[in-house]
Amino acid sequence: MMNIQEEQNLMLKMLNNTNTIAVIGLSDNTNRTSYQIAKAMQKAGYRIIPVNPNVDKVLGEKAYPTVLDIEENFELVNVFRRSEYLEDLAVEIAKTKAPYVWLQQGVVNENACQYLEQHGKSVIMDRCIKVAHSVLVRK
Repeated sequence: MMNIQEEQNLMLKMLNNTNTIAVIGLSDNTNRTSYQIAKAMQKAGYRIIPVNPNVDKVLGEKAYPTVLDIEENFELVNVFRRSEYLEDLAVEIAKTKAPYVWLQQGVVNENACQYLEQHGKSVIMDRCIKVAHSVLVRK
């Protein structure tokens, strides 16, 4: 278990070493939290790759059915799916080259987190990436 300072250091490292974020569960509904947060991160300069089998495009970017279908490089996977889906998603995410996994606020699954860490991923769980970015990254 990380202390607060270790967690903040990891979040800052993730944000500073990421250019492209694959967002699992990104909705094309502008009222959804996933859309609003991804749009804010896009505005902050990150490339967003939507991962949602039910949409073709979000925020001007081609959407992919799964994280394994993405053809380009991404450093961070941001997850907006309910906690009960995390263990299956963790298996897919572990097969990617992305070193970082960010589970949004309210998305919690210790087994999935441990699995990802055992597969070499750095994981932040139950935190909002937009809030962390606004607090930690000084432009």
